[in-house]
Amino acid sequence: QLVESGGGSVQAGNSLRLSCAASTYTFTDYNMGWFRQAPGKEREFLAGIDWSGTNDFYDVSVKGRFFISRDNGNYMLYLQMNSLKPEDTGIYYCAGDPNWGRLVAGQVEYWGQGTQVAVSS
Repeated sequence: QLVESGGGSVQAGNSLRLSCAASTYTFTDYNMGWFRQAPGKEREFLAGIDWSGTNDFYDVSVKGRFFISRDNGNYMLYLQMNSLKPEDTGIYYCAGDPNWGRLVAGQVEYWGQGTQVAVSS
């Protein structure tokens, strides 16, 4: 089970940090990622991190502004979001899968319930 938190309403240029709590001792078996579903659009991949936390990957739309990290000892995943823009508005989901390719494709084993982020101009 994955549970996101940390969403909210902010003005453009500000920052938010999202958290995702995983309730499984097999957390380190999973590559983890963050996805976003903007209003009227399909869910899209934003960032991924491998099981060890050593390697990460970002969509071009967020690279350099968003940073993904994980704490395997506490079964936590994070997304630090800086320089937020109105187009970052949407529901943010964390996800996990043992296969990196499936994670990036959004064909994952686990999804969280989502947390809403709204960025005003």
